[in-house]
Amino acid sequence: MLDFGDVQISGIAEKALRLDKCLIGGQWMAAENGRSINVIDPATGKVIGNVPEMGRHETARAITAAEQAREAWAARPAIERADILMRWCQLMLDNIENLARLLTLEQGKAIVQARGEIRYAASFLRFYAEEARRIYGETIPSPMSNSRILVLKQPIGVVACITPWNFPAAMITRKTAPALAVGCTVVVKPAELTPFSAVAIALLGIEAGLPAGCFNLVTGVPQEIGAEMCANPIVRKLSFTGSTKTGELLYAQCASTIKKLSLELGGNAAFIVFDDADIDAAVEGAMLSKFRHSGQTCVNTNRFFVHFSVYDEFIGKFVEKAAKLRVGNGMDVDTDIGPLINSAAVQKAEAHIADATSRGAVVVVGGTRHQRGGTFFEPTVMRDVTAEMRTACEEIFGPVASVIRFVSEDEVIKAANATEYGLAGYFYSRDQARCWRVAEKMECGMVGVNIGFLSVEMAPFGGVKQSGIGREGSHHGVDDFLEMKFVHFGGLD
Repeated sequence: MLDFGDVQISGIAEKALRLDKCLIGGQWMAAENGRSINVIDPATGKVIGNVPEMGRHETARAITAAEQAREAWAARPAIERADILMRWCQLMLDNIENLARLLTLEQGKAIVQARGEIRYAASFLRFYAEEARRIYGETIPSPMSNSRILVLKQPIGVVACITPWNFPAAMITRKTAPALAVGCTVVVKPAELTPFSAVAIALLGIEAGLPAGCFNLVTGVPQEIGAEMCANPIVRKLSFTGSTKTGELLYAQCASTIKKLSLELGGNAAFIVFDDADIDAAVEGAMLSKFRHSGQTCVNTNRFFVHFSVYDEFIGKFVEKAAKLRVGNGMDVDTDIGPLINSAAVQKAEAHIADATSRGAVVVVGGTRHQRGGTFFEPTVMRDVTAEMRTACEEIFGPVASVIRFVSEDEVIKAANATEYGLAGYFYSRDQARCWRVAEKMECGMVGVNIGFLSVEMAPFGGVKQSGIGREGSHHGVDDFLEMKFVHFGGLD
């Protein structure tokens, strides 16, 4: 058992932490250059382990291994692929506590939320195990009596997946489960800040029966690994979750090989509270949509728009609840807000607050680093924010809530849509006609109506505009891993 002071890690988590290797073609390997990357616990600033610092050459080997395994995996009956995914799902649930503790150790989120992420991650394995047997083609009436037209759906081939640090477990299964379910093989590059959850998930995948080469894992230099994934013609699809800036780079790098792309990028979510809203319900939704995972999710609210007639009431109740949030080490069961991922995240929060207050915004609660020090930051609410302030224009990715007044429905919809991003949006109203109008007019891929939570495995997740292309989750989530083939049978007279 590994001992990190008050934190003890055992089982599959301990095995992942001790491994210091990546998975290529069924073999656990170190980096050819012998170098490793330190992984830091954001709550303590201490090194918890190391992973290989791999580059372009190891990535090419992983892609070749995936290609070698692809044909046999695709040829397996769908029920066999489904059975492996179901066993994998059950192994994750059987190891939920170890996986959650590992996730909190490397990422910082509250242990209760980490357990929720492991359940969420496992749900994609279950969902796509079920979908594996539902990849249907179609027949089309032919214009000729002596021919028949079929449409087949076949796996696209080798898939490259690049996952972010804020959901180190769920983003892996959300990408790889549909790919593997339909018969693709995968190469995964997890974020270098949070790689151990990926290692543990890979270990459980092998235990579940994944054949060698179907799931490959490389850690290391993002630029080199990403460049090889984009340039290598064997890779037929790239799935990426991360910043818009990086997504634009990957999009451009994939152009020469004409790959399919799924890009889930940055957000600038608006949360609208209309004058007819249930204010207590809106505050509960606001707490969830802003402070979940310490504000470090792409669908977290970035801008709160509150009608002037309920502005003071909403802020009063919102601040009362925000002030009660408990900041601490994610391993503590009483913690609501864990540490931010690194010092850069803290500096970004401070910069947003400084900019806003210099332009007239008022900090009502929080506004500074927490007394615990390190990367802990106080849950913060600012009022009298305007649309020109950085906090209303840039993705915050921290526990900082900015509240803006509005007067009319047309005004607030225009303001909510006045961003290059379009991932998520939320609003609260008891007027059913307004609910339909606003839901249709908000320019984003996902809308929460009288609810502050969006992510479920059976619904399509993704955005519009600079927030990306493609959808993950739901039965729509398999489409980008499939190619349609038109087959015309002639000579049937």
